[in-house]
Amino acid sequence: MPQSSDATPDTTPGIMPDTVEEQLAAATETLVAMEAIDGAGDDGATLVPIGVEPRYGKTKVRPETAADAPRSESSLGFETVRTDPEVRAFITQANINLGVLGFTEHGFRHVSLVASIARNVMRLLGHDARHQELAAISGYLHDIGNVVSRHAHATTGATLAYPILTRLGMVPEDIAVTLGAIGSHGDDGARLGEPVHPISAALILADKSDVHRSRVRNEDPTSFDQHDRVNYAATSSFLRVDDSAKTITLQLEIDSTMSSVMEYFEIFLPRMLMSRHAAELLGCVFHISMNDVVVL
Repeated sequence: MPQSSDATPDTTPGIMPDTVEEQLAAATETLVAMEAIDGAGDDGATLVPIGVEPRYGKTKVRPETAADAPRSESSLGFETVRTDPEVRAFITQANINLGVLGFTEHGFRHVSLVASIARNVMRLLGHDARHQELAAISGYLHDIGNVVSRHAHATTGATLAYPILTRLGMVPEDIAVTLGAIGSHGDDGARLGEPVHPISAALILADKSDVHRSRVRNEDPTSFDQHDRVNYAATSSFLRVDDSAKTITLQLEIDSTMSSVMEYFEIFLPRMLMSRHAAELLGCVFHISMNDVVVL
């Protein structure tokens, strides 16, 4: 794996290192310094002391078993949810709403990918079929709250999901787990979402790993804002789960001519911190690699 340059990068404020290696070194140094704080949402500048982050293992309630049930199968299948007309109408309109506001794609491509990744996280870490199915369902429904408003959309989404899942025949204990996953994935309320069980952790990791140029809906690169540039710069993203090493790694390929690595960290610090918390709940360590260089 390529290593960072031996040269000490110039990280003076206002001076951007020239090479990708120097950008990665500078970004890593900045991230280490910023790990003493938690960020707010994508559009907020509020910083939350890290002391309020989840304190897993401080009580007898074990996070790794918080979504367990006597059954190993879900009471409702993913396909039933995926094909439901009400669900599809909500996803369609939510994506339209965010498009009007100039945000990236949050439609069927995104929710289908998040559902698939969340299921795979549970599968690769050895969780049963129930965990896998509920992770996929949670992933598919996680953004329906945007049909009401992008603000507090995680909480709104959980509220909207309850009558849908009840109507489709999901049993209460499975509904409870699914609502917790949907409600804890957001970072738009001046607080980071907090994973409360393995399924919610899998959803957070899946959602925050979807960084890719195909999500950018602005067709004029000259008018790209910072979010557009960072997403468009990501030519490849893959969430690698290694159960034996207990690591979860977001592997990114970044076109540094479109956006600097430092800009990525500035935009996505809250998401990276949420992913770190999610991996911790799952008993893993979270890493990020950019252009084959491990930066976290």
